[in-house]
Amino acid sequence: MSQEHDASLQMQQLAVLKPTHFADLIRAAQLIFDPAGGVSGRYIQVDWETFGIPDHVLDNLKALGYKYRYASPDIPGDIIWQQLTPETRLWFVNNRDELWKFEEIFPALDED
Repeated sequence: MSQEHDASLQMQQLAVLKPTHFADLIRAAQLIFDPAGGVSGRYIQVDWETFGIPDHVLDNLKALGYKYRYASPDIPGDIIWQQLTPETRLWFVNNRDELWKFEEIFPALDED
């Protein structure tokens, strides 16, 4: 694949993504990195493949969740995009409208 074709494909993928998609990705990555929400002594084991996350994507998302574990999810998309592997980029584009569901599955501990 040529660099021009690769750049064109990346631009097309980025065009369908909104800031809310990137915020959802960061929040999902934070939950994937630590599904227990930072509570010491609480351990949750999750089979992420049942959520449609392949191992090669999971590793990238865990690293992202670790890096931004204390950050607001409102990080500029271009900064996040650069840190995604090609496989994770494709998974992200294909699952962008489903990422918000992770917060519903693993709600914050301070919610009623």
